[in-house]
Amino acid sequence: MYQTVRGLTIRSVDYKEADQILTVLTDTRGCLTVKARGVRRKGSRLKAAAQLFTLSQMTIYEQKGRIVLQEAEVLQQFPGLQADLTRLALASYLAEVLGTEAEDSPAETDIQRLALNSLYALSNGLCSHTVVKAAFELRYMLLAGYAPDLSACVVCGSLHPVRPVAMLEAGTVRCQGCVLPGGTGRQMPLTAGALEAARYILSCDLKKIFSFQLPEEDLRRLGAFCEAYLLACMERGFRTLDFYKSVGE
Repeated sequence: MYQTVRGLTIRSVDYKEADQILTVLTDTRGCLTVKARGVRRKGSRLKAAAQLFTLSQMTIYEQKGRIVLQEAEVLQQFPGLQADLTRLALASYLAEVLGTEAEDSPAETDIQRLALNSLYALSNGLCSHTVVKAAFELRYMLLAGYAPDLSACVVCGSLHPVRPVAMLEAGTVRCQGCVLPGGTGRQMPLTAGALEAARYILSCDLKKIFSFQLPEEDLRRLGAFCEAYLLACMERGFRTLDFYKSVGE
């Protein structure tokens, strides 16, 4: 049976003489592993859709337990990513995170929207890399079912925690004075501005996810928190994150 999906190619691996195995983030079925037959041959009609960070309308079918790409029409590409190594490195990190999505994930439509918005912002230089990275990481955690509760201090209930501290494993925030001495779990100090920005990222319309500005120190704290929280929740590292940091340095 044939099926049509909107698929974003986030990984490709050469297979046999002329094929490729693609990891495709779809709008309806999460991540799929798709075989693109003959795509490396000159003149292949599927070549453009197999390029990294390409959104296509794909016709797929299942054969002997493997999903095969039959046809594809390119809908959107992000040429600005190829023009800058730092942009490409960050996009590769986003793709590796997205590649952890399971097939038939219930939040797949919004996850693909987040991916496309992030790649568009990166490709067109709409905001700083730090803003894109932090907003992607935290909103992705929300969509993946790991939303932190940053609404108030979990101990005293203050809506404006004094010198806020994020509790990474618990996914909560406390006033510095409400942190128990010798308490377990990793902690990360925030600023009031970083906390408000994190709340905005979790609640805003996806179209406006990058529409915030912060002083340098607040943005630094926000970026450190979003990355640390994602890594704590996923309990793994990402080689592309290490590469992105090495490029940035």
